[in-house]
Amino acid sequence: MTAFTVTRSTEIAAPATTVYGLIADLHEWRLWSPWEGLDPHLHREYGGPSSGPGATYAWKGNRKAGAGRMTISAVEPDASVDVDLEFLKPFPAHNHVRFDIAPAGAGVRVTWTMTGETSGLASLFGKIVPMDRLVGKDFEKGLAALKQRSENTGAGDA
Repeated sequence: MTAFTVTRSTEIAAPATTVYGLIADLHEWRLWSPWEGLDPHLHREYGGPSSGPGATYAWKGNRKAGAGRMTISAVEPDASVDVDLEFLKPFPAHNHVRFDIAPAGAGVRVTWTMTGETSGLASLFGKIVPMDRLVGKDFEKGLAALKQRSENTGAGDA
């Protein structure tokens, strides 16, 4: 098994409450997730509370979108969101995702981190194309979309 960590950050000129709301409510991910649009017919299922610990989001899609499930495992309001991420397809994997939201300038700094381990073929593939290179650009795209959405969300829209 090979351990990996992928981390990206950005500064967002918006209140922590706005940014936190877009992350802690899995329904909101449709507005900023870098993987939206991979399958126009993606099947989504939400469960548990609408946001926060116990909220779940499962998806099943085409070859690009794959299938999996996310569960929010812990939150610190306006400061962090922890997510258990389970991929079923294209290959099984279980990763931990964390978003940290910290004051910065006129807004916040959001850090998106994913940790996990690869084994078998995924581990071999990871030696050729490291997870950071494979997923890092997606994180950057997602953070840019989160930034745009957060900065364009009025207090009444959050």
